Amino acid sequence: MTTHSATLREEIEEMIAVGALKPGQHLDETELAARFGVSRTPIRETLIQLASMGLVVIRPRRGAIVAELGPQQLVEMFEMMSELEATCGRLAARRMTREEQQALLAAHQDCMQAMESAEPDVYYYKNELFHEAIYAGSHNQFLIEQTRALYRRLRPYRRLQLRVRDRLSNSYREHDGVVQAIIEGDGERAAQLLREHVMIQGQRFSDLMASLPQLQLFAA
Repeated sequence: MTTHSATLREEIEEMIAVGALKPGQHLDETELAARFGVSRTPIRETLIQLASMGLVVIRPRRGAIVAELGPQQLVEMFEMMSELEATCGRLAARRMTREEQQALLAAHQDCMQAMESAEPDVYYYKNELFHEAIYAGSHNQFLIEQTRALYRRLRPYRRLQLRVRDRLSNSYREHDGVVQAIIEGDGERAAQLLREHVMIQGQRFSDLMASLPQLQLFAA
């Protein structure tokens, strides 16, 4: 993949993540080509790449749309995400270097500042770096790749969760327990806390379902 095509994929992926391209929206190749100043060929290739990631659905003779997740599929994917992150946390507690622990603490501090600013979108990006620090600390490249792939698939929904009332403060408090467990080398506790942090069920699921229409209100 060339640097240009990778950048194009990342930009369209980001538009999907922030809701500028909404679930179920038709993706017009001509419009996207004009937006990015390229021909339709790289746009078509990018949509194929995004389809392989599950972010886009390409329908024969009808073009591509942004993928939609039904409630059951969403629960199943968050369930899998929680297990992948739990495994990352367990391994990170055993394998993180001192430098990686410092990077995790710095990411945690950045999350605190974003929480205090009460800006869900700022917190979202800092939160992403926090989780990325844990993935890296697992020192298992295959696990990292699989976890990142599912994280990307769930980005619009993880971002949306942070707009629910009190979620920023609750998320940060959950992070605090995860950080302590990892620094103390308690892999099982880190895994359990991350599993609970990521999994959506009960009221959290109800809140997410009620908030889904907001995906159509996100700005780029």
